[in-house]
Amino acid sequence: MARRPTIKDIARQAGVSESAVSFALNDRPGVSQDTRARIRRVAEELGWQPNSAARALSGERSGAVGLVLARPAHTLGVESFFLQLVSGIQEVLSAARTALLFQVVEDIDAECAVYRRWWAERRVDGVLVVDPRTSDPRPALLEGLALPAVTIGEALVPDGGPDGGRGGGGGPSPAPSVTLSSVRADDAGAMAQVLEHLYGLGHRRIVHVAGLPGLAHTVRRMESLRAEATRRGLGPDQVRSVVTDYSDAEGAAATRRVLGEPDPPTALVYDNDVMAVAGSGVAAELGIPVPGRLSIVAWDDSALCRVTHPRLTALVRDTAGFGRLAAEELLAVLAGGPPGVRISERPRLEPRESTAPPPAHT
Repeated sequence: MARRPTIKDIARQAGVSESAVSFALNDRPGVSQDTRARIRRVAEELGWQPNSAARALSGERSGAVGLVLARPAHTLGVESFFLQLVSGIQEVLSAARTALLFQVVEDIDAECAVYRRWWAERRVDGVLVVDPRTSDPRPALLEGLALPAVTIGEALVPDGGPDGGRGGGGGPSPAPSVTLSSVRADDAGAMAQVLEHLYGLGHRRIVHVAGLPGLAHTVRRMESLRAEATRRGLGPDQVRSVVTDYSDAEGAAATRRVLGEPDPPTALVYDNDVMAVAGSGVAAELGIPVPGRLSIVAWDDSALCRVTHPRLTALVRDTAGFGRLAAEELLAVLAGGPPGVRISERPRLEPRESTAPPPAHT
């Protein structure tokens, strides 16, 4: 079994002391430029890499950032959003020679426990936080740990949980945090596009099949839908949201339930591509033609939306670019920059064959 090269090995081959090797590899004064260059050349030839655990114990960076997902595991396997998001994050981190430590947990309490453990073990230099919630213990925890973080979605005011914080709960709003940056998407503007499209086609009974109810972006989308409907004179009996866990099973169940009502919707808006495809399948089972009697819009575009028949109208956005933006912001904070807010490009609606005017008699 191959043995990892050590500082002692480098010192022996370079003909210098171990302290000289330490000075050279850690960019400290005490050796000449020629000696520093020779030591680094020998280290590269031997394939030496710094021990991240030892560096953490000495107070240096770990060279890694963390990402924890507190989502039902069965909803992640087929949802394209997180795959694209992580690919964008990884693209930036790889170029910066920074590792991504990734973990899936069952709930937000378990997520907070992971942050505490990573902090105590100095496993990560900072974290990327997804799925901001309307009442969120994570900002206060991360501030209390002084663990740099970027929230992907929207920064929230700490809710004054057991780990402290300045706030008193409340809904989504910018957080005047000393450690938290955020990267945000215009979910409200995107929902306005969707409703404008469907309303313009003549739809007046619309149901939004939403995701998890405690997430800030779910609330933003629901509130935007309600505001846009009210502005057009449509009441809650005509335009409303129902919540799910993002899975195809719950998306299908919600579809079957609303299409079985006495006055079923003529248009459905789904919070991800997986639920939209599942909903399209339910409509086919029930003999409801799309878009002849039912229009369907998917929140996130993907290959699923483009290969389904009919192809699904969807919101197109650069999800990988969203991940790149978040990783860039975290690296900037770790380099000593101030926390900031970055806004991603607004999604654009791509009309396809799944949306059309409703039947004349509805």
